[in-house]
Amino acid sequence: MKSTKLSAIIGVLGLTLGLTATPASAADLELNAPGKISVSTEGTFPPFSMQTPSGELDGIEIRLWREISRRLGLTYEPVLLKWESTLVGLMAGQFDVMGTTMDVTEARQKQILYSDGWLESGGVLLVQKDSAIQSVEEVAGKTIGTLVASTYAEAAKKLGAAEIKSYKSEPEAYQDLVNGNVDGVITDQVAGAYAIKTANLPLRIAKGYASQVQKGWGFQKSRPNLARAVNEALAAMMADGTYEKILTDLIGISPAPAEPIRSNF
Repeated sequence: MKSTKLSAIIGVLGLTLGLTATPASAADLELNAPGKISVSTEGTFPPFSMQTPSGELDGIEIRLWREISRRLGLTYEPVLLKWESTLVGLMAGQFDVMGTTMDVTEARQKQILYSDGWLESGGVLLVQKDSAIQSVEEVAGKTIGTLVASTYAEAAKKLGAAEIKSYKSEPEAYQDLVNGNVDGVITDQVAGAYAIKTANLPLRIAKGYASQVQKGWGFQKSRPNLARAVNEALAAMMADGTYEKILTDLIGISPAPAEPIRSNF
């Protein structure tokens, strides 16, 4: 009996300290390879994922996943993929987790298993500094740019955009806006604000939201153990302040959801 109680106390202490035991085998977490967790990322979507001048990966996703992997006792292996190839790669089992920043939607919940929501944000409209457009409601009749296969294209349609141009990367969309080839770009507010600040772009964010969403990471529905382990590590990071430190260091705010959307087990 004493042994059982002692084990329980040690387990609680481990969770409190944010520590986890090394998985007994890859099968426990439904991983492709023992001791390694492969996670997709774009590497071209700052501040979520990007590359430093020396070629090293950095960004919100990268820092969070390095810490999650450490807490799970796993080696983190990022897999660079373009956004439009990521969902196909996940379904084909090319990697363990779709770590690419992705909105939680009902349609996608039918296809994949989501983590708990890990960031709350929204779609905003970027325009040139001297644009006459003041709010997102003024998209009607305009030419709007969005990332290919993103939910922002649908948002632009609902707002009455006359034409929607798709881009393979956010930097391409921003540059086309700077060049005056589109009237605005709908993108995530975190990504947009970070781009304007760090690249000193002659752009601004118009008032209002095209959409408000939470971000989640994707898993094959056959990997519930992996999703649960990631959720537990993420919750511990939010509780002990690690999440807040990582986010504020990069973007100056901590956009943790007040009421996270829970995994669709």
